[in-house]
Amino acid sequence: MKIGFIGLGNMAGTICQGLIKSDFIDGSEVYGYDINSQQLMMFEQDFGIHVCSSEQDVVKNCDYLVMGVKPNVVESVISKIKSVIDQQVIVSIVAGYGNDKYEELLPGTHHLTIMPNTPAKVLEGTTLFEKDNTLTAEELNYVQTMFESIGEVYLIENYQMVAGGALSGCGPAFVYMFIEALADGAVLNGLPRDLAYKLASQTVLGSAKMVKETQLHPGILKDQVCSPGGITIQGVKALEENNFRNAVMEAIDRSKK
Repeated sequence: MKIGFIGLGNMAGTICQGLIKSDFIDGSEVYGYDINSQQLMMFEQDFGIHVCSSEQDVVKNCDYLVMGVKPNVVESVISKIKSVIDQQVIVSIVAGYGNDKYEELLPGTHHLTIMPNTPAKVLEGTTLFEKDNTLTAEELNYVQTMFESIGEVYLIENYQMVAGGALSGCGPAFVYMFIEALADGAVLNGLPRDLAYKLASQTVLGSAKMVKETQLHPGILKDQVCSPGGITIQGVKALEENNFRNAVMEAIDRSKK
């Protein structure tokens, strides 16, 4: 199978790099087009993909097409490729363009809307698949295998994509801010910056793994760290006094809106 990318910006480029890095596909089986010629040149030199001269050129050479353009240009791009789409599977990462929208724009085609996130670059991505799509079982299985090579895949109801996308799609930015804040607090108290970032990153990574692998409620794991009258509960109190949980909930809610 050959995979084509229309748009190789931050997210689509991350997926492309992850698929090649994970050995799911060789760069020679990947085709790409982007209006940024320097971006294309980088992918050609670093990952060995085929550079295409137009969106139509990508479609003609691929079996699976990743639509990775900005929402404000997706319809103009679709108008360019509509006449050359045959049996290609369209996997869209364009926000706001779900199954119903593609049924209007490309009726009769095989399409699936997904929501990936940037940790796919280090093969720890989270990708949400819309449950309602027009792929065959075989095609869906191939796309699922594709994205499982760069992380975890969750097939969810279409109406859940907005809230789920706010959590897994926007969430990495909030986690990065938390890591930065943890490190800043340590630097404030004399720890070197490089060491602070390493400790903060590993602490978040290890804590996340504890939640996943133990399957214990996060509150239980938090309680296990908080000794009566100890230093951790003092920090928890400080977070609560500064509306930590409410701030995080508000961040997800606003991102969803």
